This record gives sequence, C-alpha cells and structure tokens, in this order.
Amino acid sequence: MELCIRSRAILNWNQQIPQFLGKFSVSATLNNQFLQVNKNKSKNPFNSYKLTPLWRQSHCPAFPQCARKSAASSSSSSVAVESEKDRLPADIRVTETVEPNSRLRLTVEVPEAVCDDCYSRVMNEFMKQARVPGFRPGKNVPESILLSYVGKENVQKATIESVLKRTLPHAMSSVTGRALRDSIRIVTKFSDMEKAYSSLNTLRYDIIVDVAPEVKWIPENAYKILKIVVEIDSDVDAQTASEKELRRRQKSLGAMRIVTDRGLQIGDVAVLDISATKVDEDNSSINIPDAESKGFHFDTEDGDKVLPGFLDSIIGMQRGETKSFPLVFPESWNQENLRGVQAQFTVECKELFYRDMPELDDSLADKLLPGCTTLQQVKESLLQKCQEVERTARDQATDNAILDQLHKMVEIDIPRSLFEEQGRQFYGAKLLEVQAKMKLNEEQLASLSSPKAVNEYLENQKQNITKVIKQNLAVGDIFKRENLEFSTDDLVKEVENSISEFKRHKQEYDEERVRDQVQEILEGAKVLEWLKEHAEIQYITK
Repeated sequence: MELCIRSRAILNWNQQIPQFLGKFSVSATLNNQFLQVNKNKSKNPFNSYKLTPLWRQSHCPAFPQCARKSAASSSSSSVAVESEKDRLPADIRVTETVEPNSRLRLTVEVPEAVCDDCYSRVMNEFMKQARVPGFRPGKNVPESILLSYVGKENVQKATIESVLKRTLPHAMSSVTGRALRDSIRIVTKFSDMEKAYSSLNTLRYDIIVDVAPEVKWIPENAYKILKIVVEIDSDVDAQTASEKELRRRQKSLGAMRIVTDRGLQIGDVAVLDISATKVDEDNSSINIPDAESKGFHFDTEDGDKVLPGFLDSIIGMQRGETKSFPLVFPESWNQENLRGVQAQFTVECKELFYRDMPELDDSLADKLLPGCTTLQQVKESLLQKCQEVERTARDQATDNAILDQLHKMVEIDIPRSLFEEQGRQFYGAKLLEVQAKMKLNEEQLASLSSPKAVNEYLENQKQNITKVIKQNLAVGDIFKRENLEFSTDDLVKEVENSISEFKRHKQEYDEERVRDQVQEILEGAKVLEWLKEHAEIQYITK
C-alpha cells in the first residue's frame, strides 16, 4: 500500500504537532476521494461544487497567469511548501527520473545529520508534552526513561514524520512552478522507511509528481497555417430562415379545413399512425419502437425533416387509407442504432387537412409582427433577426471547427492527475444537471458519487476528456506564444457579473476560482479571435 501524502496531511503536521506527540497516530496515509461531496456546508452538496478551470490547474510556463503564480500560492492544493524552508543541518540529495505521462519520480536521500536533528526535536516535544510520573512538567527527563514511557516505536514513527515534514519542501524545490495540483504523493511504504531508519539512521523515500505537460505542435507552429472548413446548416441561412419564419407566421393566421375530395398533397397537414419493422437474419420481423407514432401531425412542408423518401411514399393518400412501403435509414441518421437499417413502414392516414391562408399584404403586417405597418417592414425585421442568429451560429461553428482541428495538431503526454481533474469537472457538471432535474436524495447522490461510478464515467468518456484537455492546453500555449492580452477592466467586469449570478441563485462560490474561470474564458476568446484572423476559413452549406 502506498503512503500517500497530500498537502492536507502536511498542513496537519505543521498545525498539530503537540497533539500528535501527545497521542501518536500515523496521519500520513490519506484517502484520495475522487469526487468529494461536502455535506456539512449545504443540504444540497452541489451548491458548493466548483469546477476548477483547466488552464489554471497547471503551474506551467506555457500559461502566463500560471507562471506568475508562485508555488506557495498554490500550496493548499498541491504540496505545502513553507514560505521559508526550515534550515537543515545538512543537504539532502534529490534525484529526478522522468516517467511516462508527464510524471517525475524524485528520489530523496536524507543524511544521518538531518535524521538526528529531527530525532532531537521530537524528543524535546515529547518531553514538553509528556507527564512522566516522578518528574515535574517541563523538567528534563532522562532519554531512556522517556523512551520507555512514550515507546521507542512511537518516537521512531514521529521522527520519520518530522523528517518528511521538514525535507519535503526542500525536495519539491526542483519542481516549483511545474507541479500539478493534487498530484504529489510519497510512494515509499512507511514500513520500509521505518526499517531503513532503524538500521541505518538515514531515510530514503520516493515522490511521484505530475508536471505541466509540454505542448508539441505537428508541424511546428502548425496553428499559424490553420486551414479549416466550416459546415453551416442550411436552416441557419438568414434568407432561408426568414422566409420560413414568415411562412410559419402566415400559417398561424390561416384556418384548418378538412380535405374531402382528394388525396394528400404538398401544403397539407396529415394526422398519421406510423409503425415500422425490420427483417432479422432469420427473416423474422422486429418492431422498431423509435419509428412508431400514433396521431402524428405531419406538415408536408416539413418533408425535408423526416426520413428521405417518406413524403414521396405517402403523397396521394386519402383519409382512412393505409399504405405499406420499404425505406432505408441513411448513415447520417441521428439515431446510431437505426443507421443503414432497412425498414418496412406501415402508415394509416387518420385525418387530412389543408390551410385556408390569407394573402400576404400590408393589411397583415401588424398581425405578422406587431409594430410593423407594411409587409416589407415585416420581411426586413425578420431578416435582421435571422442574420443575428446566423452570425452567432457561424461564429460558434467556426470556434468548434478551430478547436476540433487544434487537438489533432498537438502531441501532449497528459498527466493522469490532469485527466482525472478534467473528468471530475465533467462528472460534477453532469451531476448538477441530474440533481436539477431529479432532486436526488442522499442515497442516490452517494451511489452516483461512488468511485465505481466515477471510474466508469472516466473510462467511457476517455476520448472526449482527452480531446478537451488537448484543446485547452493548445489554446493556452498559443496565448503565451503570441503574447496575447485582455484588459483588466474586462476581467473585473466579468468576475463581478459571474459573482452576481452566484448570489442571485444563492449558490456558494470561491472568488479566486471564479476569477480563474473568467480569465480562462477571456484567454480563450482572444486566442480564437486571433486564429480567425490568421486562419484560412472556408464556409460550406450542408
């Protein structure tokens, strides 16, 4: 079993030495809960859940703000490095070994002089705290009597912890500014340290630490020659969308009439019962529940939104008629389980209507769009609104295309701690959604927060988590390389807005983390803005 020492353990040692010496307990081994829910702060644990921004997690030269933060400023979440390291009577020796996944192994060799000094300090503390029969408090007690009273084994354990507490800050000096939060742990077994100390009066232990990964562009500076193709949905086209919206509003002013003397034609609305089956390998028919619908109101002008060939197959059907026909679900179908499936559809036309719509002219302007006096005003207003939607959609599609391209252009040896941290953010956000919809009880929360549930999520979402980490690190690297900046006023304003939202929803927040998240967003916006100015972008309509 590993001896896991995190910052919280070290801080406990600093703050609780008297109590620790009075009643010994090995405080070095801590459980590393992957998803922690604080039940004491709030009845709803998700109110206090915070998502740590990825770019701020790594104290990494690649990210300007991270580089400006000292290791001491992040000690509460990585390793507790004292502002002034305790001076040691002799130098310790630290050897670095590079391991996969941006991980370093630090082998720390503590000389006898340091161990002896720690032993003396521990004995002095025991002497102050111990109540040895026959000796007044605070008086010197012979070492042999004190050892007999406290127990040699307890003194030895306390000495080893004292050695770790004093030498860790020195050992971690070589990775200051590189160590990732919550990634540092001692992997040497405590029992092995006890054996080494008792036999040699020296100590040797190994530390594993994840460091900020290097971003390698393939080819070098690939982001400077970025070429992307952005697909825009035809429904987003402002002209097309405005025409459809005008038609929809015109339809809402029309009256529905029953068709009695003809079959279904374009422009009609039909009420349909639909069922579908597929033929299995043994020629047996299997129902397709996802394709079944009772009383489906089908507007024939929306024929492009249904399965290709469906509208053509039912044109001409009359009220009360049933028709059967085969269709194949295309490979681009939204439901993956139906892609490429050959299905036999059965459709019954229950009702058939047509719209008796008024003519489009100025007299309808105010009804089509309140405040307008002419049809031309209606068209121009609708077009303007649709153009705003189109710009937003194009910008979003462009950002997504750029980010999708970036993660393919970098090689990054992602540390496990960074992967888990990003995964925890995703999982926490998912639980927030579930909690908002279902109001989970404590038992359900405990089940969803279990290590098993989290590990399953990490495994299932491994590809997506890795993709996002690569995107974020690539963006952070570009921000630093191109010396991009944003104004302090923008940062302050956005932080204030975010905090106001937390307060409005009566949610707890960490101001420093809010600031970090806002900073991440502003950095990302600047990088995307820079890339859009320098990239070769082609837009196509699908």
